[in-house]
Amino acid sequence: MTMELPILNTQTTLGLKAAVFEQPFRQALIHQVVRAYLAKGRRGTRAQKTRSEVAGSGKKPWRQKGTGRARAGSVSSPLWRSGGIIFAAKPRSFEQKVNRKMYRGALQSIFAQLIRTQRLSCVEAFSLEAPKTRLLALQLSNIGVNRALLVTCSYDKTLHLAARNLPLVKVIETEQLNPVDLIRYPKTLITVDAMKKVEELLS
Repeated sequence: MTMELPILNTQTTLGLKAAVFEQPFRQALIHQVVRAYLAKGRRGTRAQKTRSEVAGSGKKPWRQKGTGRARAGSVSSPLWRSGGIIFAAKPRSFEQKVNRKMYRGALQSIFAQLIRTQRLSCVEAFSLEAPKTRLLALQLSNIGVNRALLVTCSYDKTLHLAARNLPLVKVIETEQLNPVDLIRYPKTLITVDAMKKVEELLS
């Protein structure tokens, strides 16, 4: 079975596989995949020193009794200023395992929901005469869009140069598709060639 996706500003439609783009909204799966994607982007290089790693003498600062002060055994005690950290943070990986079938299923569900809620529109191409921000902004305003994710099949230098000064617009290729960007932007504009490639990748 196929479904028809209207192409913006034309009288034609794009036929897509219903098995790919009519998936139910799987909130738990999408949440898991988004968390895993964000976690993988963390560097995990934070490091603190324990009491055995901070600089300082191991000598007892003063005798145990008779000084009127509290007992102290080391200047690197976590209770002291510039002392060690009790539960010190160490470099670690935040990566969460998500297999390919889960990731593909989450993207299918996201695309299906974007189509159902009319947050995804298909266009023939982003045709710009020159890499001018004004020209792209005018094209977007003509279709009532000011914040959007633009998806192309391959790298388009003119489009990238035109969009880089628009803070609410991001341009990516199909290889860079990710659940976070698809969810973050209220509108996704994707070219016909890119949509066909997405269908191939998610089938």
